[in-house]
Amino acid sequence: MTIQEFVSQLDQLSEKATKAFADATDADSLDQARIAFLGSKKGELKAIQKSMGAVPKESKKEAGLKFNEVKGAIQQAFEAAQARLLGGSGSRVADPKFDATLPGTAFRVGRLHPITQTINELKDIMGRLGFTPAEGPEIEDDYHNFEALNIPRVHPARDPLDNFYLSVAGKTNDGALSDNPLLMRSQTSTVQIRVMEDTKPPIRIVSLGRVYRPDETDATHYPMFHQIEGLMVDENVTLADLKTVLNLFATNYLGNEVPVRIRPSFFPFTEPSVEADYFWDGRWVEFGGAGIVDPNVLRSVGYDPETYSGFAFGLGIERLCMIRHQIKDIRDLFTNDVRFLRQF
Repeated sequence: MTIQEFVSQLDQLSEKATKAFADATDADSLDQARIAFLGSKKGELKAIQKSMGAVPKESKKEAGLKFNEVKGAIQQAFEAAQARLLGGSGSRVADPKFDATLPGTAFRVGRLHPITQTINELKDIMGRLGFTPAEGPEIEDDYHNFEALNIPRVHPARDPLDNFYLSVAGKTNDGALSDNPLLMRSQTSTVQIRVMEDTKPPIRIVSLGRVYRPDETDATHYPMFHQIEGLMVDENVTLADLKTVLNLFATNYLGNEVPVRIRPSFFPFTEPSVEADYFWDGRWVEFGGAGIVDPNVLRSVGYDPETYSGFAFGLGIERLCMIRHQIKDIRDLFTNDVRFLRQF
């Protein structure tokens, strides 16, 4: 799809949605139009967002800006129609049960948790880059959590003391786990394996969710936390593509042009592996692990590493949230203190 075709689709959708909201005569017809154009699952705007992945790489930024512009215009058209129908001079009150002459009732409106706010924003940023959210089970088997990710049976990451195993595993003579026990997933990379098992390349997904590790609780560690992991698999994917995505991701989330650097590292499921840092508030801050998907991982899901390559990265959502809002203690995010949560 060319950028011109993508922009044309957005312009047509904007005109169509604006007319539909303007023609709405009551709350029901307005809500039907809202679902049709702004629905989170089957809305027309969501459908066009998914097609952004087909836009050439060099036009991705232009496509993202245009998408945001049209999204804002459609949202404004909906809010204007909502104000016209639900109140204001010369308007109709859509719900006859609502009596504006009754005294008001004071109540406090709830709000989304800061982690949920962060997850929603990260989904939106990665969606503009052409990545589709993917979900998977939090109770995983040993194969998807370790084996398929090229983590050998004798690797210390599989130690029962470092995981929340839910079933008893037998042991081999060398002390390694011998069957396929269940555990609370320790990483959202398991979602990437499950998607690749069922999907042929090209793939561009982002998995977000809870993960579990028996860490001692302190200001920066918690036994349950959230991860975001990105995966792109196609022909001729390189570290340059990875760094570009990480740079756009950091810049969009933190709001300014953010320098990103990568350092050599090691992970069993990527080769080469890197650590990514970004320059924020006058210092380099660790961003997360990343790298080119190891050929053994590609083989485990039936991909030919001679044809396809890919990159993957994993970041801690709490860390991003804490840096963005200058939160010093991760425990504040989970104590449910309303005085703390009202700040966000």
